[in-house]
Amino acid sequence: MSFLLRFLTWWNSQTLNTQVWTKLYGAKVGEDDQGNIYYQSRDSKRRWVIYNGEAEASRVSPEWHGWLHHTFQEPPTSEPLAHKPWEKPHEPNQTGTPAAYHPAGSLYRAQPVERRDYDAWQPE
Repeated sequence: MSFLLRFLTWWNSQTLNTQVWTKLYGAKVGEDDQGNIYYQSRDSKRRWVIYNGEAEASRVSPEWHGWLHHTFQEPPTSEPLAHKPWEKPHEPNQTGTPAAYHPAGSLYRAQPVERRDYDAWQPE
């Protein structure tokens, strides 16, 4: 069953075609803290990532994102980006998860704020 999933779906890591392409033409460049593996073609023109788990683009850190899009020529493994002391560590998009942000008054909060500045319309 896992072979069939890898053959037909792209969101469960890599497809069989991507695996064959990576073996034939890819050179491993590095790996990030989430286990995503980054490759480039032997002529250094193409760059891609094999996700560890679900293929979610927001799981790519800014350093690797810049390298994937040819903003940086050197990968973060050989030339790491300088971080400011006020920068927070990279987090993937939390939308749709229990860790998602819900503002005050949201119905999704555990204890929604009771509003006293609004009276619902009632027919007379």
